Amino acid sequence: MHPAPFLTLTASPPDIMDSFYKYHVFFCLNQREPGAERPSCANCNAQEMQEYAKKRVKKLGLAGPGQVRINKAGCLDRCELGPTVVVYPEGIWYTYVDESDIDEIVDSHLANGKIVERLKIDQ
Repeated sequence: MHPAPFLTLTASPPDIMDSFYKYHVFFCLNQREPGAERPSCANCNAQEMQEYAKKRVKKLGLAGPGQVRINKAGCLDRCELGPTVVVYPEGIWYTYVDESDIDEIVDSHLANGKIVERLKIDQ
């Protein structure tokens, strides 16, 4: 029996480290059962805010490979600080209340690379 073939990487390390998206954004949409001990981001209009962010990013021409991707996520385990969203590759965590907060995250961080300190959740 022969060993399984292996992949030989021919790209240089910087090429390997390049991300498919400049920013990959995950919105927690977790919904817990009524009466659960911990809060749920879904109870804070997380689904609506995720959809709003996705539309806004598309409207601004920021969506797609090499740019921005907005995705849904299950529990991100920061429930008490929610609703939460995390932006990769930096791993910057935010909380938000309404569309104006989402606008600020999109306009400042995703469009211009500037972290929104007032919405940032400490690591």
